[in-house]
Parts: sequence; structure tokens; C-alpha cells
Amino acid sequence: MRRVQPVRVGSKELIREINSSLVLGELRGGLVSRTELAKRTGLSLPTVSEIVAELIGSGVIEERETASSGGGRRPVLLGLRPDAGYVIGIKVTETRVIAVLTDLNAGIVERTTVSLVGDDVDTVVEAVATVVKQLRAGTAISSPRQAAAPAAASGGAADRAPAPDAAPDAAPAALGGVAGGAPAPAPVYGVGVGLAGVIDRATGVVRHATYADWRDVDLAAELERRIGLPVVVDNDVNTLVANEQWFGAGRGVSDVAVVSIGRGVGLGMVLDGRLYRGAGGGAGEFGHTKVVADGPLCDCGGRGCLEALIGEPAILEAAGCDTVEEAAELARGGNQGVKDVFDQVGRTLGTAVGNLVNLLNPKLIVLAGEGTRSSDLFLPGFEDALQHAVFDGLQRELDVVVDDWDDEAWAQGAAGLFLGELFQPNLRPDEADRPSLTKRSA
Repeated sequence: MRRVQPVRVGSKELIREINSSLVLGELRGGLVSRTELAKRTGLSLPTVSEIVAELIGSGVIEERETASSGGGRRPVLLGLRPDAGYVIGIKVTETRVIAVLTDLNAGIVERTTVSLVGDDVDTVVEAVATVVKQLRAGTAISSPRQAAAPAAASGGAADRAPAPDAAPDAAPAALGGVAGGAPAPAPVYGVGVGLAGVIDRATGVVRHATYADWRDVDLAAELERRIGLPVVVDNDVNTLVANEQWFGAGRGVSDVAVVSIGRGVGLGMVLDGRLYRGAGGGAGEFGHTKVVADGPLCDCGGRGCLEALIGEPAILEAAGCDTVEEAAELARGGNQGVKDVFDQVGRTLGTAVGNLVNLLNPKLIVLAGEGTRSSDLFLPGFEDALQHAVFDGLQRELDVVVDDWDDEAWAQGAAGLFLGELFQPNLRPDEADRPSLTKRSA
């Protein structure tokens, strides 16, 4: 049984951080005036003005422009400074580590990829450390500790270059001027990592990795020791959900189910506006729901799993092809047998998603992953089966979209997960060292 986590004792400082989080949350959505911030957050205008002054002083937000006015003084619009800090997002696949450096708006600044020569923990940790080093070395940003340090007299680029591995106890500092009047380079606040498996998001422990023989690996701690930055680890489909919330059809939608299809089948859910992970991080193993009694053997050891019926290996076996691209080309060329394979994939998936709709009643279903590249072949069967499977009345408000995100988008979503925490206050005593933009400037 898990112990109840203690919460910080209430104080003026904690209230200020919570209020700052409310203000920053509104500014993530675009330019807003002080008066409008007060209306949206429910805070008094003097409180908003005080918070805004602190955030401007720390370099996190800035005054952008004035808005039109029906009369009187034109309001000044406020916005985030995207270059006030950076986050690294990483997707770990079976064969590669894909990484991006993003600004505070999750916009990609730099990107890199390295191949994996093995799937053991040490190999993956070293690969992640390599891409982090590459991204930090290839930009004019700093490690958190360097952001707080005075600039050297020379002020040259070499004086600002980050060390290969920052000290593990480094903590992001507020942005602002440094000795000699030169601006401090913006910090890298941390790293978000997504990979397939059952992952306890709260602890960063990988309970089970889908494509490697990992059990109860404290990956977040291993990475933090190696790269010297805070690390968030989550199921890779949840990173895709984060990307949908930042940039995709899921933006502003409170109930969303993202179904990823490819070699495997995964599920990420936003329920009532919050990413749902389940009690131990295992929610979303949609591919291992049983759809055919005594069906084909799945990699998990079970039979009749959805993944064993519509995953990439199942398509290749049924179509007699070496790649899904080859199978899709045959189907588009008129090969009826292969066309039937994709039609059956769509119908099986549509029935399964229909059951999902009956359980959760989402507003939006997003089909994503590399499997969507052949969506033109399976969507007709999917839509027909979905219509027949969904309970009467639940389909009226349901939207279904296909997003052909690539691996880079999954990495960008991993950065988005870390950014989500960066905008939140530290509510528990054990979060004191977690970076947060709501903290008062030193």
C-alpha cells in the first residue's frame, strides 16, 4: 500500500506560487492583458499585477503589444518568452533514441538522433546522455548552474558552453542579468522521456518495458545521475497525448482518447481534462485487451489480444509481405487479398474503439502512430464497425481524426510533459528541488 504523500504547509509563499501557476497557465494559451488575466483566474487585479511584475523581472514573460480598445487606455498584452528556458524531449524506440530541444512553447529548436546498439539499461542511458550532450552543446543555452553564474570577462561563446555532464545537484535559476550587464544564457530545465511499457510516472520506475527485458528499473534516477538534470519518464503514448494537447486536435478538449497503431497498439487518455495513467501507470494497454477467444498468440504470452490481430506483424503475416509499405502498395494497386487484410484490420479496430467509446464516452478519438500511413485502406472498415459498435446516442458528439505524427512529434510530446510540470507549483515537500517557473526569483 502506498503512503499518502504529505503536502507543503500552507503559507503566503505557497499561495503566491499557486496564483503564479494560474497566471502562467493562461499565458500558455496566448497573449492576454492584466485585466483579462484577473477575469480568467479570479484573482484581484493588484494580485495579478504583482505576479506579472515578478514574472517579467525573472524574464519568464514579457509585454508584447497593446490591444485595441473601445475607449480609454489601450491594454498591454502579455506573453511567455519562449526563449526564457528550454526542455529536452526524448522518444526511446527499439532501435533509436530521437531527441528534440524545445522552448517554453514546446517549439522545436534543435533535434538529433542516435542508434541503439543494444536494449540493456546501460546502453539506453548512455544513448540518452549522448543526445542530451549534443543538444546542449549545439546551442547558446546553459546548464541550470551556469545560468546563475556570472559571465566570464571575455564573454565569448566558449565561456558559455555547457559541460558534458552537469552536476546532479544543479538547480535551475531565475533568468536575468549577470555581472557586466550581459544576459544570462537560458537554462535547460530538464528532460522528458517516453518509451513503451508500464511506467510509474510518480517514481520514474519502468515496471515493464515492452521491447526490452526490464523489470522495476528506476530509469529516472539512473538518467538524473548520468546527465545531471531533472527527468520525467512516462509511457510513450502519453507523450503523444501531450503533443495532441499542445498542437493537435486535442487542444482544449477535455475528454480525448489517443489510439496509437503500429507494431503495437497503445492508448492514452485525457479524462475530465487530466491525463489518466491509472493507479500504477499501467492504464492504456489497449493492445492487450482480448478481442478473440483463443485467438493468435501475442508477444505478451496471451491469446486473442487486439495487438496480435492488427499490429504490424499480424498485417505482414496475413499479407505475405516484408513491410507494411509493400502491403499498402499492393492493396492500392488492386490486390484484393491484401485489400481485405486492411479492411479486416479496420473493422477489428473499429469494434475495439467502439467498446472504448461505450466505456469512456470521449469527445474525440485520435488515431495516431506509423500505422496511420495506411489509413486510407482501413478507415472505411473502421468507420463502419465503429458505427455498429457504439451505443446509441454516444456517437452524436464523437469526432474521429487521424494524425500521422512521426517519432519527432513523440519526442516533442515528451518535452511537453516536462513543460506541464514546469508551470506547476511544488506542492509536496519532496518536490523542493523540482524546477518550477512559479518559484520566486532569487
